[in-house]
Amino acid sequence: MASNVINRSASVMLWLFFLSLIHTAEAIDGGDAVALLLGMTITVVGFCACLGWYARKRNGQF
Repeated sequence: MASNVINRSASVMLWLFFLSLIHTAEAIDGGDAVALLLGMTITVVGFCACLGWYARKRNGQF
């Protein structure tokens, strides 16, 4: 049990180290913000559509 916790926290520390090496964007303008919001909206709608299709298929309605 204790070794799982140690392994998990070691992997979290390793991922945080790798994430700290990534350089962030210098500046974000309006176009980037619009593209990000549009991408997130399309992703959420697509995920909900797939979830609805799966639920209908599982209940035999489709």
